[in-house]
Amino acid sequence: MLSRKNKHRILKIISLFSVVRGYNIPVIVLAQYLSAIFILAPENKRALSVLLDFNLFIIVLVSGLTIASGYIINNFYDSKKDLINRPNKSQLDRLVSQKTKLEVYFTVNFIVALLACFVSFRAVMFFSVYIFLIWFYSHKLKKIVVVGNLTASFLAVLPFFAILLYYKTLYPQILAHATFLFLLILIREMIKDLENIKGDIANDYQTIPVLFGETFSKKIITLLTLSTVIPVYFLIEVYDVGYMDIYFYISLIILIFFLQKLWKSNTKPDYLKLHNILKFLVVSGVFSIMLINPEVLIHGKRLLKL
Repeated sequence: MLSRKNKHRILKIISLFSVVRGYNIPVIVLAQYLSAIFILAPENKRALSVLLDFNLFIIVLVSGLTIASGYIINNFYDSKKDLINRPNKSQLDRLVSQKTKLEVYFTVNFIVALLACFVSFRAVMFFSVYIFLIWFYSHKLKKIVVVGNLTASFLAVLPFFAILLYYKTLYPQILAHATFLFLLILIREMIKDLENIKGDIANDYQTIPVLFGETFSKKIITLLTLSTVIPVYFLIEVYDVGYMDIYFYISLIILIFFLQKLWKSNTKPDYLKLHNILKFLVVSGVFSIMLINPEVLIHGKRLLKL
């Protein structure tokens, strides 16, 4: 049997895991590695070589740590709001004191800067700016209408630019992929605003639903959802994405269903379901990267030109 002290320690570890949203970070790590293997690495570089690349490993590790520290500082500033919007999660998160959260935040950021030094000075600068932007978003920008949504979506996509910076490669296809992902995340951020409207009103967050109402917010979400057709068109018709076009066709069908459900939704559970649909699209998109060039799984080498 565990002692009371050990039980409390385990609960604190679980609480910290909840604060940093440890369940999200592995998905981001996987997405970075899959992007490197199937899209960004030189054509003659084997998948195994990419996986064993020490500098790439450091960049992915540092990205994960930076995102974790971002969740910590975001949780620090949102503690009052989360009491209203996520009471159960908030009670678990509060097992770790605000002081401890800040201590872990600064410690993680110091480790990030130290590890980035092993890669290059550019890596140090990139992640230093990334850390600052996350803090500035959590402290100031998050409460500003539209700006908060755009910044959150940009910060979610930014880790992939760390991989771009490493490989010094920028294909038009990558921008189309990034645009589609950015739009999905932006739509999800606006759904979260509808989901968390009570907490936002109580804590003076200037979101679109708070200032202009739910109907106007749904119109903006509809416009953004329809605009996903533009990057999808380029990815399917113009660029070579292999079998990943199957994912994009299915995504468009799901987004049509999403819009139908959006206009019937008016409660927090409804918006949570919409949030989960978008999360499913993002996560399934990560795994679908392998469809761009399935030969990599067989031959271990990129064979198709993007």
